[in-house]
Amino acid sequence: MPQLPTELLNSIGVVLELLVAIFTALTVAFWISLAVWTLRDIRSRTRDFFAWLLATLLVLATGPIGLLLYFLLRPRETVAQVYDRQLEEEALLRDITARRACPACQTVTEPDWLICPKCRTALRQTCAACGRPLELDWIVCPFCTTPVGQTPAVEDRPAAVVDDYPAPATAVPTEASGSSAPDRIPAPQPILTPVFEVATE
Repeated sequence: MPQLPTELLNSIGVVLELLVAIFTALTVAFWISLAVWTLRDIRSRTRDFFAWLLATLLVLATGPIGLLLYFLLRPRETVAQVYDRQLEEEALLRDITARRACPACQTVTEPDWLICPKCRTALRQTCAACGRPLELDWIVCPFCTTPVGQTPAVEDRPAAVVDDYPAPATAVPTEASGSSAPDRIPAPQPILTPVFEVATE
């Protein structure tokens, strides 16, 4: 049986060693890349440091098997997705609060309605001071700080006195000698109209 030359065997051995080294390096790089990807993914899904450490160690220890386990156990939504969903829920809640339904007939009402136009259920009350609509469970008006149910104080103003009759004339004192009493105003005399008798024959 012919034997291979020693130089050829040495060359084959060097090539095999190089291939094994390259395969090993690629495997280690792939293993580390799985751990790095897992760390980045778990950081985008939770803020828990222990969850970061546990997921990274799981993938480093078991490789692809750990990555499959991580896919089964990781949170379904990312932090950004949870934040966006919370914003949508808050916006929807504000819309429902602003346009709430009637408790009796479930009709959608407006924020400034006092009663339900369909079943006449009281929805809000009016402030006695400023006239703005208030919720039924409020105890003070947030617009004018008037307690609910209290009549606003009315300032006392002096009523104007109107005389139906003119004031009596006042006698003007005269400087007569030895007399300090005022002269009386003479009463008006009636005007006499002369009557002529017509002589008849």
